Amino acid sequence: MIKVTIGIDISKDRLDVHRLPDGASRCFPNDPKGHRALLAWLQHDPVDRIVLEPTGAYHRAPERALAKAGLPVAKVNPRQARRFAEAIGRLAKTDRIDAVMLARMGIALEPATRPAASERLDTLKELHGARQALVKDRTATRNRQKNLTLPLLKRQAAQRLRQIEAQLADVDRELLNLIRADENLAQRLGILVSIPGISETTAVTMIVEMPELGTLEPRQAASLAGLAPITRRSGKWQGRARIGGGRAQLRQALYMPALVAARYNPNLKQRYDALRQAGKAPKVALTAIMRKLVILANALLRDQRPWVNFPS
Repeated sequence: MIKVTIGIDISKDRLDVHRLPDGASRCFPNDPKGHRALLAWLQHDPVDRIVLEPTGAYHRAPERALAKAGLPVAKVNPRQARRFAEAIGRLAKTDRIDAVMLARMGIALEPATRPAASERLDTLKELHGARQALVKDRTATRNRQKNLTLPLLKRQAAQRLRQIEAQLADVDRELLNLIRADENLAQRLGILVSIPGISETTAVTMIVEMPELGTLEPRQAASLAGLAPITRRSGKWQGRARIGGGRAQLRQALYMPALVAARYNPNLKQRYDALRQAGKAPKVALTAIMRKLVILANALLRDQRPWVNFPS
């Protein structure tokens, strides 16, 4: 039986679609009418996999339309998709070519299909993105403030900082209200904050940036967070293993909780001290604690129970 794989390149105004193995290509508007036309076109043959790249706000509506129709959707990392195209010698990049590459990638690599994010989670992601932008703006304003000499500019910088703090408080309050209004998300929040070192802010980041937590194997969880060591070895040469890839925002959010856990979480403190005594650098030991936190959170969410001296 021939597997039909669809590649969709999503932009603000249109959807470029390519179907394999027959090579048919179409273009649809990225609006409700275009989504209905796309679904009608997809009904002609059973679809094994639809491959697309996440593009912020632009992919959410078509992804939800495909999910409601019961179609299997696989979202792939844009960097991975680009490297696949380069690996097979396709250096040109247009929307139509990208759709072809996504379809070919779907056949070659068979990326896993996952359910579409709920509307509530999309709302949380939008709010969390706004929060990240405000934090960056606050850091930039504080850095500029250090070099200001004119009273007028100093007053404006102080006013801007007060405005940012007020907006951050509003966003944080709305994030928590939305999570607590959902029984499942509220339970996840309670489990995460029960882990010593995990604050509400970090727990919200984990819920938004890694909704898969609780459904993964330990190695998958560490890899998805970009905290799994990557071996570098060739012949007799052996380089130092490094971490990379994964969810950078989540990894950054776990840095301070790992510092706290290495001091106050009995199990993780014991692990951190053992690594330091074994000669590991502080950052290497701290990265191991970050990895343990992700694996621990995944296990607790899987078992749906709070932290109680959970073995490391």
